[in-house]
Amino acid sequence: MQALLAYLRLRWRLLGRQLLEIGWVRLAILIPVLVAVGGRVVITAAAHPQVQWAVPVGVALLLVSAHRQRSDWRFLVISAPHFRRWLAVEYLFWASPVAMVLLLFKDWGAAALTLGLAPLAALAPPMGETQSTRQKGRSLFRSEAFEWVSGMRAGGAWVVWPALLAAAIWQRGTPLGPVLALGGWLLVLLAYYGVPEPMTMLVLAARGPGPFLRRRLLLGLTYAGLSAAPFLWLLASGPAGVGGALAVGLAWLGLVGLIIITKYAFYPNALHIRTTQALVVGMALAMPGNPVYPALLLVAAGGLIWQSRRRLRAVLGTRGKQ
Repeated sequence: MQALLAYLRLRWRLLGRQLLEIGWVRLAILIPVLVAVGGRVVITAAAHPQVQWAVPVGVALLLVSAHRQRSDWRFLVISAPHFRRWLAVEYLFWASPVAMVLLLFKDWGAAALTLGLAPLAALAPPMGETQSTRQKGRSLFRSEAFEWVSGMRAGGAWVVWPALLAAAIWQRGTPLGPVLALGGWLLVLLAYYGVPEPMTMLVLAARGPGPFLRRRLLLGLTYAGLSAAPFLWLLASGPAGVGGALAVGLAWLGLVGLIIITKYAFYPNALHIRTTQALVVGMALAMPGNPVYPALLLVAAGGLIWQSRRRLRAVLGTRGKQ
């Protein structure tokens, strides 16, 4: 028990240091956006008798995504053989506010499932952990798309994607089902693009910032579009129609593009990459019904494109031309 309390105190201090590194200006924007978006999503889902069950799955996906990108894996493995128990308690703590909201709506089963799935996130392997040499040599993706190659090899995605598709098929009678499934798949892609690759991989690309970014976007959006196609087909065949599916697909792919650009705008600082990606996703999800956030997102997109080219120019050591 004492070891667990010491670990939680250490995590609390580390969180404070990370917040200081992010900066108060960015936090003043990030926290209200994430609270507003998270609150809206949970409250809307909790009020729906069927969609409420998507909340435990969404919380579990968020925790697994954050868990697999932890930077303290080596420290935990060396310092404590039973560290996954500590992580289970920590994840249970983070899931508790969501469960409390579900309880306010008397969604007893969804609240219990939220608390039941959260600790299981501690069992997921880290992002860099592979399964076998034989599996390592096989991939459906081009080696250039290393985010997809490493993400799929690390395990989990081959289970999550079919599960999300099955959930979308189950709820295909309402547009909310495929849309929430796409949101869940976006969380998986956030894990793919939240880890900066070694700088040598960028230098070996031997391209200027413009061609490099265009190639990254082409590969990322192609695979993202192919993986999202079944969800969009379900959306088009339902009440939303072809027009609704096209609008959702374009918005979703645009968001994936911004996530990719954000990665290189703050490369190689993983903390700034992930927090800014969370801010971008939060602003996009807060757009419906709010006239302010679309303008902010448009300005942010222009700034991220400029910053990514500027950062890549410094890293690649070339001025790069369009």
